[in-house]
Amino acid sequence: MDIDQLVAEHYQPVYRYAYRLTGSSADAEDLTQQVFLVGQQKLGQLRKMESARGWLFTILRNSFLKGRKRRQPVLAEGLGLSIDTIPAQVPREVDIDNERLQAALDQLPDNFRLVLVMFYFEDASYREIAEALDLPIGTVMSRLARAKGHLRAKLFRPDHAGAQARHADSTP
Repeated sequence: MDIDQLVAEHYQPVYRYAYRLTGSSADAEDLTQQVFLVGQQKLGQLRKMESARGWLFTILRNSFLKGRKRRQPVLAEGLGLSIDTIPAQVPREVDIDNERLQAALDQLPDNFRLVLVMFYFEDASYREIAEALDLPIGTVMSRLARAKGHLRAKLFRPDHAGAQARHADSTP
């Protein structure tokens, strides 16, 4: 496989993953370009072509983390989560606006966002995330739970869910 084929087959998922991590199309484009540049330089390390997507995602994740090391960490208390703001039940069939989703993701500290994106975009297990990030599984589970709680609080506020229910009731 050459780099042209790698880009053709994997550009879209790599870009989507980069966008979810960075929250900016310009940063996602830069990160995606970086991934394929590193991929081209290290193409000889890719042993099985069927694992190319995971290999590229690993390059993406490592590039993202290297670029974020200079940023100040945000404490979990800074998220402002309160059990009172998280709805007990989340509606099953709700269309979530991509901009609202990205805004909620952008508010997460990088270490929370990374675990969430790895879990949902890479379909990585707790163990795989723990190994990739060199963290205890309990830390991965805690970060994922807090990240999901933050997203529920931001995307499914009681006033927002009520507005959606009213809108659904008025739609024929």
